[in-house]
Amino acid sequence: MVTNKEIASKLRQIADLLDEQRANPFRVSAYLNAAKTIETMTEAVEDLLGREGFSALLELPGIGEGIARSINEYVMTGRMSRLESLQSGHDPIALFEQIPGIGPRSAHRIIETLHIDTLEALELAAHNGRLNKVPGFSTKKIALVQTWLAHVLGFRRPRFEAQQTIAEPPVELLLKIDEQYRKKAQAGELPTIAPKRFNPTGEAWLPILHSSRKGWHFTALYSNTERAHQLDRVKDWVVINFYDDSHHEGQHTVVTETRGPATSKRVVRGREKECSEYYAEHAVKGDAAGIGFSHGS
Repeated sequence: MVTNKEIASKLRQIADLLDEQRANPFRVSAYLNAAKTIETMTEAVEDLLGREGFSALLELPGIGEGIARSINEYVMTGRMSRLESLQSGHDPIALFEQIPGIGPRSAHRIIETLHIDTLEALELAAHNGRLNKVPGFSTKKIALVQTWLAHVLGFRRPRFEAQQTIAEPPVELLLKIDEQYRKKAQAGELPTIAPKRFNPTGEAWLPILHSSRKGWHFTALYSNTERAHQLDRVKDWVVINFYDDSHHEGQHTVVTETRGPATSKRVVRGREKECSEYYAEHAVKGDAAGIGFSHGS
């Protein structure tokens, strides 16, 4: 049985990692306050969920929907993917393989096609049409993924919303965050952190940007993944994590396109069509020119 102490410990670990990344202090406090709430409960969270369901978490002091989903995920699976993502040492293949119907090959396809590595990001992809682009994912298979994720993450969607998409930042905003990050990183204007992976000397070399725009809060940093190092794309691939005031979280990777009509332009993986439409719409005005430059130009 999952104990309240375990859950509180995981939430505090998230708070510590966010603090290391110099995230918004209010966000750090949100996880610390949630940990305190869980730790002081007289009833086990697992029992509360079993009796009253996910909505009962939202009635607890200091626990919004985003944090509640992480708690529910941990009770259901024994994992907290938000924590694993921040630790940058988790295995996304193993994470996705726990979903019924997804084996190693399908998990690899998800990662290679969409460049995502969390359950939250996968849920976004399952509901906004991006998962349809992954080979082998039929409408029926995607529906099964949606059902499993809804159970594990605790998110319940009204029937009338079934055909709607989950809100996430527009590509224009993501591209502007990407541009801001790369310009400031190149100019040495950003604070740096020491990533735990692929950093044997413990050097603080990874620039990090925190920014808030139009109701969204962003953290951008170069992709310090095995794949990025293998392909020498660390300083080209930019991972943008985002969340809103309810701590609904998501992630996208922005890269320099190497083929097709958008060659040399920056595109948001999984949302290439929207990027093409954005560039076409702004081509005459010329106000997207700055976003289109490739790293190092």
